Amino acid sequence: MENIVMCIGNEDNGDDGIGPYIAKRLKDENLKDFLILDCGTVPENFTSPVKKNSPVNLIIVDATDMGLPPGEIRRIPREMIAKMHISTHNIPISVLISYLESHAKNIIIIGVQPKKMTGSMSEEIKRSCEKLIDLIKNRKFSEIEMLKIEKKK
Repeated sequence: MENIVMCIGNEDNGDDGIGPYIAKRLKDENLKDFLILDCGTVPENFTSPVKKNSPVNLIIVDATDMGLPPGEIRRIPREMIAKMHISTHNIPISVLISYLESHAKNIIIIGVQPKKMTGSMSEEIKRSCEKLIDLIKNRKFSEIEMLKIEKKK
């Protein structure tokens, strides 16, 4: 399997539902060379397919508070992961990545800035999800802007 997409989130928590939303939409596309995993809030329960398939690209998608306007999409550098709160997981995403790093050639972490974490998903977040779905299915990961690391003064 060339690409595995781990979609993380809880659809009962407003914009945290981007993971399940993106997983459903990508599954509907029937993409070749893609395995789409709707991991809910327990991505650690979905490590076996990654280990079994050793993908070229492991793409992890989650709602992430990056301090940006709602709906902004960024690739998150691995060195920033430990410093950020990413969604509602049982284990830190940095631990998950460390566990899987020997099983994937590239690990691409993609965050979408949420607007709210209650009620239903925001319309602007749905629009951002559609943009992200298009980028993923067309393998345009590098077109997603990298989150900038703030230099301490």
